[in-house]
Amino acid sequence: MRQSQNTAGLRFIRMALEKNAHESVRTALAEAYPRLWRFCLTTTGRRDRADDLAQMASLRALEKAHLFEPGTALDRWVFRIAQRIWLNELRAETVRQGGGVSQVDDIDLPDERASTETNVFARQVFATVMALPEAQRTAVVLVYVEGYSYKEAAAILEIPIGTVMSRLAAARARLSSPSSEAKGARA
Repeated sequence: MRQSQNTAGLRFIRMALEKNAHESVRTALAEAYPRLWRFCLTTTGRRDRADDLAQMASLRALEKAHLFEPGTALDRWVFRIAQRIWLNELRAETVRQGGGVSQVDDIDLPDERASTETNVFARQVFATVMALPEAQRTAVVLVYVEGYSYKEAAAILEIPIGTVMSRLAAARARLSSPSSEAKGARA
């Protein structure tokens, strides 16, 4: 009798902990969602796919809230979830590098507070970054836009830190070449 009471008590505690984890993930996810969506946009290259990927990652995070370790960065955890979902989709669709990227003109980047010049410049920068291969583009966004360290970006992408450094070096070289400037001016 005593063991069944202990088992029932443990189940109750486990359910309460899972409920608390779910609520804390839900709260933190609402705050991190804009950054998650931006990460998804740079990963997929298309607004509609970014919407879907961000929603799928959020749903998966809520479903797996009990696996989230309190005290760790939720945004990194959700970025990793989004990255895994995207890679699984790519494998399922057998899409190769560069597939699924739309023209920058098709992507609406509204910013009511910014001036026209700022929007034009942002669009040119975005077009240049979007011209990078997906692996380089993702590394650039995580390190230079989101501000993660090389180590943190490597953890999010589940790759060695040297690979992140290599991708960033290749992206910098590609972005600084004269041909990339000409591409950005045409976009």
